[in-house]
Amino acid sequence: MRAYKAAVSLSARLGGNEKARQWLEGRENVWEGLAAAFPGDRPVIWVHAASLGEFEQGRPVMEALRRQYPGYRLLLTFFSPSGYNVRKNYDGADHVCYLPLDTAANAQRFLGLVNPAMAIFIKYEFWYHYLAALHARAVPVLLISGIFRHGQVFFRWYGGLFRQLLRQMDHLFVQNEISLHMLRDIGIGPEQASLAGDTRFDRVWALRMQPQALPVIEKFLDSREVLVAGSTWPDDEKMLAAWWNDGGRQRRQLILAPHETEEGHIRAIEAAFPGAIRYSALAAGQAGPGDVLIIDNVGMLSALYRYSHVSYVGGGFGKAGIHNLLEPATYGKPVVIGPVFHQFHEAVELVQIRGALVVQDEATFRERMDALEDAYYYEQTAEIAGRYVEEHQGATGRIMLYIQEKRFLTRE
Repeated sequence: MRAYKAAVSLSARLGGNEKARQWLEGRENVWEGLAAAFPGDRPVIWVHAASLGEFEQGRPVMEALRRQYPGYRLLLTFFSPSGYNVRKNYDGADHVCYLPLDTAANAQRFLGLVNPAMAIFIKYEFWYHYLAALHARAVPVLLISGIFRHGQVFFRWYGGLFRQLLRQMDHLFVQNEISLHMLRDIGIGPEQASLAGDTRFDRVWALRMQPQALPVIEKFLDSREVLVAGSTWPDDEKMLAAWWNDGGRQRRQLILAPHETEEGHIRAIEAAFPGAIRYSALAAGQAGPGDVLIIDNVGMLSALYRYSHVSYVGGGFGKAGIHNLLEPATYGKPVVIGPVFHQFHEAVELVQIRGALVVQDEATFRERMDALEDAYYYEQTAEIAGRYVEEHQGATGRIMLYIQEKRFLTRE
């Protein structure tokens, strides 16, 4: 951990890495903020998310806890700047901050200040010292929307120490059967691990049921069909630009929300799409109607997808794979993705049932978009996508029922 911090410091100070700088600066006043936020007058529920995606995954559970246990304060911690910067003012928590580095001293100091009645970790982030300290204090610890894969340290011959960490957690709610079987193979039985599903389905379904209006977007739109391309990377944008500038723009508008919104990246997108306007300029009244709108902020994509006729989810041409395709699917719209998606089980399932369409390059992207011009094919694909999300709700209710049955939070 100390070596990691040193590497981040070098990246920030010598390499000019903005995220590294934010990672360091964001932790400078963590202790003072925690001491002021939790004076000890009310019990605390601690929820930890790695980044923005995990926050959205845990949000339905946090909101359910707020409704059902109003006597508890809620602490939300992040590891990554990309999560903290967007949700540092989240009003569903009493305090939002970075998680101090995982050392034995930090874990003891953190728990001494917060004194949580229960801790929830979302999907992954198994910090050794924090989990060991929570176990020593007999604090109930849950993993929600967990997912496990071969190659993780828990399933290696040398992973005994980390397997013990899992066994010390009160319950692991996993997303799929594969994860459950892997846990069974290392001796974690049904009393400690169960299939609850993915809380993201509850979150994205709520987006559909309670849609958020975006007046600036509505100002931009006209009667043409809209392609919303979300969480795009340069490879995605290169493919989209080739298609768009070679006839794809006919009868369409394009809204492009890149994963990274640094100035250099936005300028590169503007060069690839001549005449494109920025969201910030449109919102400020400095730009009029157009064909291409670039979203130069972070945090509105989940609400943006509902305005699409077809959605494209980026990341599928990189090693990490696609970003969240459930957000566009929940609105009952066809979803197009790149070829790297097999590590995401919801993507695999949606592709198998033909609710998501895979492309390998500009030519196959053109084929998919042309195919969706057929009204029957379009409606079938859209219906499958929306129905898939609707049928996979319920993880939040299963988790809340367990918390109630175990009486982890008895002070309301």
